[in-house]
This record gives sequence, structure tokens and C-alpha cells, in this order.
Amino acid sequence: MNFFRGVMGGQAAGPQPSGAETIQKLCDRVASSTLLEDRRDAVRALKSLSKKYRMEVGTQAMDHLINILQTDRSDSEILGYALDTLYNIICNDEEEEQDESEDAVTPLPVSGKRKNVSMPDENAQKQADDLGAQFTDKFIQDPEHITLLLTLLEEFDFHVRWPGVKLLTALLKNQGVQVQGIILVSPMGVSRLMDLLADSREVIRNDGLLLLQQLTKGNAAIQKIVAFENAFERLLDIITEEGSSDGGIVVEDCLLLLLNLLKNNSSNQNFFKEGSYIQRMKPWFEVGDDNAGWSAQKVTNLHLMLQLVRVMVSPVNSPGATASCQKSMYQCDLLQQLCTILMATGVPADILTETINTVSEVIRGSQVNQDYFASVNAPSNPPRPAIVVLLMSMVNERQPFVLRCAVLYCFQCFLYKNQKGQGEIVATLLPSTIDANSISAGQLLCGGLFSADSLSNWCAAVALAHALQDNLTQKEQLLRVQLATSLGKPPVSLLQQCTNILSQGDKIVRRGSKVQTRVGLLMLLCTWISNCPIAVTHFLHNQENVPFLTAQISENLGEDERLVQGLCALLLGICIYYNDNSLENYTKEKLKQLIEKRIGKENFVEKLGFITKHELYSRAAQKPQPVFPSPEQMLFDHEFTKLVKELEGVITKAVHKSTEEEKKEEEVKKTLEQHDNIVTQYKELIREQDAQIQELKEQVASMTSQNEQMQTTVTQQLSQIQQHKDQYNILKLKLGKENQSQSSSQGDGSQMNGLQTEELSQLREEVEELRKQHSLLQTQLGDKDALINTLSGASQTADGPAGGSDNTELLQELEALRNQVQSQSTEITQLKTERQDLLRKAEAGSSDTAVPTSDGSLDGAKMAELEGRLTAQMSETQRLEEEVKRLSESRAELEQQLASSTSTVAILQTEKTKLQTEVQESKKEQDDLLMLLADQDQKIHNLKQRLKDLGETVEDEDDLDARDQTDDDDEEDEDED
Repeated sequence: MNFFRGVMGGQAAGPQPSGAETIQKLCDRVASSTLLEDRRDAVRALKSLSKKYRMEVGTQAMDHLINILQTDRSDSEILGYALDTLYNIICNDEEEEQDESEDAVTPLPVSGKRKNVSMPDENAQKQADDLGAQFTDKFIQDPEHITLLLTLLEEFDFHVRWPGVKLLTALLKNQGVQVQGIILVSPMGVSRLMDLLADSREVIRNDGLLLLQQLTKGNAAIQKIVAFENAFERLLDIITEEGSSDGGIVVEDCLLLLLNLLKNNSSNQNFFKEGSYIQRMKPWFEVGDDNAGWSAQKVTNLHLMLQLVRVMVSPVNSPGATASCQKSMYQCDLLQQLCTILMATGVPADILTETINTVSEVIRGSQVNQDYFASVNAPSNPPRPAIVVLLMSMVNERQPFVLRCAVLYCFQCFLYKNQKGQGEIVATLLPSTIDANSISAGQLLCGGLFSADSLSNWCAAVALAHALQDNLTQKEQLLRVQLATSLGKPPVSLLQQCTNILSQGDKIVRRGSKVQTRVGLLMLLCTWISNCPIAVTHFLHNQENVPFLTAQISENLGEDERLVQGLCALLLGICIYYNDNSLENYTKEKLKQLIEKRIGKENFVEKLGFITKHELYSRAAQKPQPVFPSPEQMLFDHEFTKLVKELEGVITKAVHKSTEEEKKEEEVKKTLEQHDNIVTQYKELIREQDAQIQELKEQVASMTSQNEQMQTTVTQQLSQIQQHKDQYNILKLKLGKENQSQSSSQGDGSQMNGLQTEELSQLREEVEELRKQHSLLQTQLGDKDALINTLSGASQTADGPAGGSDNTELLQELEALRNQVQSQSTEITQLKTERQDLLRKAEAGSSDTAVPTSDGSLDGAKMAELEGRLTAQMSETQRLEEEVKRLSESRAELEQQLASSTSTVAILQTEKTKLQTEVQESKKEQDDLLMLLADQDQKIHNLKQRLKDLGETVEDEDDLDARDQTDDDDEEDEDED
């Protein structure tokens, strides 16, 4: 305890131990102490010394600290001290001192000077970086240490989780690739780190963002895992919670992480688009009208947001993915919101520049977006198209250089694969469309092309070249443009004026001496006349152009003029390659002879190669956006580098070819053209034949289907024929017996048709029986009708019970009658079925008789007799059919009569029910009266009894009856007397 008293408290007597000795004692204490409190105090002391004695603590205590992390998992305080100590020795950034409440240990005095942490010199910082990398390598030698750290991050305790996040971030900064590899193969490693974004403590969540930034740098596999762990949803939610562009540093961290996840990662870009996250970006750019409050953090946030949009539509992405994102941005009005910022006032210059670049890539190659951009107007009086306002900034030398480059890029993207837009720009230069009262894009380009500012010359030349890119029609239309040079002089064409700037006039020569202006004009001319023989003819028509080019190429100029020489060689080579020999003095052959005499073929090719060997050529060929460190280095355009790459080889071959080779080549071309014509004719013939073959195939398919149907029909017919043959053979065998005797033949004939004769006799008997039954039913029906009429008449006077019994009897008889009718219907149906079978057999028999005999054994007389019998059978069958039909009609009438009787019975039944109801009601009333009478009799009896009790004489009903009987007898006696 004396040792800790010396460390924690006052000074001890005697010599003070050195820092290394103190750290060694603390390490021994950590390793050997059995009490958790002693180990915790020792680790806390190491933490306080770790910044001052970084080398000593890292060298001696790292293993002990890692052992603490493995063994003392139950104590969060000692874990936090150990993690803080490891962070201090691994982290290269100079951190502020921890709060004194956490850092309770007083640093020991140190011999020598303390390092100045506020302003470290370069060597000290380099040594610190090397030290951090050294300790990081030591820590990650065992991958289990990283796994242990990931496990500790699952602890919710703040004093463990926060230092663990900082330590892992420092490890990733020092040795990112190795640590990424360990985390990638660790089970659920990335998922554990993603949980940090859901921590309710903002400090841990914010440092978790920094951790994920380091984790996702340059590792596509981890980027995909993080994205599919719902990172986009969480990050966008945090950005919204923090206030979007008005938020603080947390929004910036989220945007940086989003950039890491999306940049150069097509899978994550597609996932971002498919998840409809592009639509959630639109509110970021809803900047209010009052743009005075642009803080530095807001500018940074909005700049990163614009970069995030550009990542989704970058030209380096696949064309399909870019087009899909461009479509989504237009549909969700994100492009419209960006154009609003573009035309707003008070927007900072760097935000305006980045917005122009963003709009450029959103519309690049998308016809719908380009058309929308062409319709955008600036809020001016009168309103002007946004393109015109942007071009005014491009040709204004007072505007910032980066802003002018952004406007040029926007104009190039607007015209990229947009022939409609190219035509609109060129149309503003044509005499028939020029409006003197307004400023057009063409006027601004011409003004910039011939201004005194070389940068404006170059930008206008490149912009005009993009209006002609891969558009032969506009190249020919631009030849019509006329310019008024000065009063009293005739107008000159735009092509002529461009060449004049390069070759004539004192003032013009002064401008032409500027390399940037000359390079811009030469690029415009090369783009203009390439693949356009009419433009080549117009260029060669000026007698001064070819001598000027040859003079420029043949001179030995300085290093700065080599590029101009190369471009002059390219322009002259284009005049040779695309020459249609329409000018006698400047045919292909004469131009090549001129090169050979004045320049030399080898020298010409060497000068042509100066273009691709220039240091700025490869930089411009990398990406479409014109990005230059300074205006002086703005020499090459991206699309022009493609043209040079395409033409350099063919021009070299064209210059080296002799006249005979050219003639042979012409002959070969003619032959090839003839062959092409022949091939074209054959292709047309083949197309026609293909159409015919297709039509024939359809016909064959139709005929095949018909053939299959006919085959099926034939098979059925063959089966029927076979059946007929079998029946014919049977008949032939039976009829053969008739040759023995006439009687036997008749017997055989009747026997042959015995089945039909028996069936006909049975049918006759059944028909006769049906007739009898029908007559019987008619009689019964008449009786029933009479009975019903009788019942109807008697129902009014009959009492309830008697009427009910008669009705019941009538219903039973009607039910029996209905059953007989149904039975009769069934018998008639059976009769019809047997009749149909008989008809089929009769037809089959008649068909058999019509089959011609093959051996001639059956004579004509017998056949005639057989046919007569069959005809009689058919007649009898028809008669029976008519009889059955008549019986069916009779049955139908009978059923109608039965239905009528049934309805009458139903009516009678209803009336009977009513009568029964009335009888029941009468009975109920009688019962009520009887009850009343009984009560009255009882009351009279009671009253009589009371009178008797009172002594009154009361005669009973019996006495009255007896007296009445006596009186009656007396009267009878008197009558007798």
C-alpha cells in the first residue's frame, strides 16, 4: 500500500522511481494480485500513464491488459480501464484528457521534457504513427483478440461498450485491411457492429458511425453485408431525426458512411434504388427562400448529399443502372428540386457548383430529363432558359473557374446523345431563327468563341463541338451560319472565321498565339469536318487553309507548340481521309504528295503522335467531367480524346498508302460494295424465303392437324366397316341354309330376324296394355272429377270431421292415380328405348343387306325377299313410333288433368282447413259458455242454500220438474175427458 500511496497520494521519502520501473511494478501487480480491487487500481494507474509513457505501457502491459479482458469479464469497471489503456497506446490521434473523475491517478514526474501535444512536429507525428501501427500489429497477431473485442461490444454497460468502440475504430484506422478480414470471417461480426446504430446513447451511436466508416472503406464484401443489415433505413432515419441538411456533424457522418456503401458498388446501388430510398432524398434539397443562414455545417452536409446523388448516376456506372436511377429521380421530382436550387439566389458558390455538376449527371444521356432541363426557366424578367443563364456564366471571365467548368460539363451532358437538343442549339445560330431582341445560346457561344479571354474561347469551342458530336445533319447546318465581321464588309461563314483566327490578321494572330485558344479552335474544326465530306470541301475551298496547316506542321516550334502541331496534323489528316475528291486541287493524292514534299510522311506521323503523348491527354480521357487544377491546363476534352483514338490509326494508314494501293483499295471497296449489294439482295431473298417457309410451315401444321382428324375418322370408318363385314358374314352363313329348301329358308329368314319379330310383338302387347290403362285412367279421372265437384258443393254444409275424412280419402286416391301415371311414364320411356334399339338393329340389318356379296352365293330373289321383310319391319316400327307418340300426347294431357285435379284438391284442402279452424273456434266458444253456466249454477245453488238456512221455502229444480210433470199429466187427463 506504500507503493499506491506514493502513486496516488503525497511524495514518499527517498529517490523517485522512473516511469518504466513504475509501469513494470504495476504490470507485476496486475499479473500477481489475487484481489480484484488491487488489479483494478493497477489498471487504472496504467491508464493514467498510458498517454505519457505510451511506448513503455504498450510494450510491457499489453499482454496483461488482454488477459484482463479475458479473465475479468464480470467487472465492467476494470474492463473499461483496460480498454481505455489499449486505446491510448494504439490511437495515433492526440486526444483530450479524460474527465478528472474518471482519471483519478496523478501522473508521476518524468525526467526530461514532455512532448508538445498541441503542435507536434512532422517527425514526432511519424514516430507516433509508426508506434500505433506497431502496437496494432501486435494486438491483431492473434485474431481471437478481435473476436474478444467484438464480444465485449455486446455488453450494454457504457464503460465497456464505448471504449471498445473507440479501440476497434483505432485498430481499423491503423491496419484496416487486416482487421476487416478478421471481422469478415468472425461469426455475426458485422451484425454486432450494426447494433451500435440502434443504441439509445448518442455518444455510442455516433462513434459507431465512425467505426462503420472505417470498417466499410474499400471492402465491397463488408459493404454488401452492412447494406443488407438494413443500414440504409437506419442511416436515413438518423439523418431525418437530426434535421437533414440543417443537422450537425452526425448527419455528415451518416452521409460519409452512405458514400462508402454506394460508391463503386453496383450491388448496393441497385439495392438502394429498389428499396425506394432515392425518393427519400428529395426532402434533403427543399431549401427555403431565405438562404441567408448557410452555416458551414449545412454547406458540408448539402455538399455530401449532392455527392450521394452523383454516385447513383455516375457515368462510370453501368448504363442500365444509371438510366434507371435517372428515371427514378425524375419521377420523384428530385431533378425538379435540384433545378430549383440551381436557379435560386443566395446559394453559396461551392454548393451552386456542385448542384450544377449533379444536375449534369442526372440528365446525361436521358432524353426525358434533358427535355425537362431544356424547359426550365430562370426567375428573371423576362424569363430566360436555364441553359442561356448558365452559358452567360461560362463565357464571363469574372466567374470562378470551377463554376465555369461545371457549366461546361452541364452543357456537354445536356447535348450527350441528344440530337434534338443539338438541333435546337444550332438552330439559334441560323439566320432564319435569330432574334435580335433576345440573347440565345448560339449568340453566347459565338461571343465566347471570338472574345479576348482564351478560357472563354476554349469553353465555347468545346461546347459548340458537342453540339456537332456524331450529328452529320447539324454539321451541314452549321455551314450555313454567317457572321458579320465589320461594317462595309460582306459576312463570312463561321467555318471561315474560325480558320481566319488561326491564319490571318494582326489582331487575329495575336489571339492565335495563345495555345489554349488555338487548341480549342482546332478541336472544334476536327470535330466539325470529321465524317462530313461537305464540311471538308468547304474547309479546303479556302486556299489559305492548307498552306497554313503544312507550315505549322513543318516548323520546328517549342515544347508548348507541339500540341498545336499535332492538332494541325490531325486536321490535315481528316481532310485526306474524308476527302471526296470534289476539288481538283486538293484531292487525296495531291494532299498526300504535298505532305510528302513539304513535311515528310514520317515527320507527319510523328507530329500526329504528339497529341496522345501529351501529359494532359490521358487525364482528360479518364472521365467526362472537365476537372483541371488551373485554367492553363484546360486543353483537352473527353469526347475529343475518343475522336483522336478513333482517327489516329486510320489517318496514319491513309497517309502511307500509295496511289496504286489506293486504287486497289478503291477497287476492293467497289467490289465489297458490289458484294454488299449482292449480299443485301440475298438477304432480302432470304427474308422472303423465310416468310414463305414460315407460311408453308403454318400450312403444314394445319394440314397435319387435318390429317390427324381424317386419320381418326378413317379409323372409325374402318371399324364400322369391319363390324358390317362381320354382320354380313353372319347373314351370309344364315342365308346359305336357304339353298336347301324354301320352307327352311323362310324359317331361317324369320329366325334371322327373330329378335326383331319378338320385340315387335312385345311392343304391340305393351302398346295395347297401355291403351287399356289409358282408358281406365280416363274413366277414373272422370270419376274423380265428379267426386271433386260433389265435394266442392258439399263442403259448404258439411261439418269439419266428415269433410276432413272425405278429403283424406280423395288425396289417397289421387296419390294412387299419380303413382299409376308415373308408372305409365316409366313404361313409355322403356318402350321408346326398346323402339330406338329396334330401329338401330333394323338399320344395321338394312345396311348389311346393302353390302355387295363377294362370292356371289346369295341370289337376287332371296335378297329382294330379305329387303321386303326389313321394309315391313321398318313400317311396323314407324307405326309403333306414331302410336307411342300419340300415347305420349295422351299421357301429357292426362298429366295436365291430374295437375288440375291436384290444384282443385289443394283449394278444397285450404277450404277444409278454414272450416276446421272455424269449428275449433266454435268449440272453444261453447266450452267458455259451459264454464260460465257452470259458475252460474254454482252461484244459484249457493244462494238457494243460504235461503234455506234462513228458513225460506225454496223449490229445487227437481221439484219444479216434478210439478211440471204433474201439471202436464193433468192436462192430458182433461184432454182425454
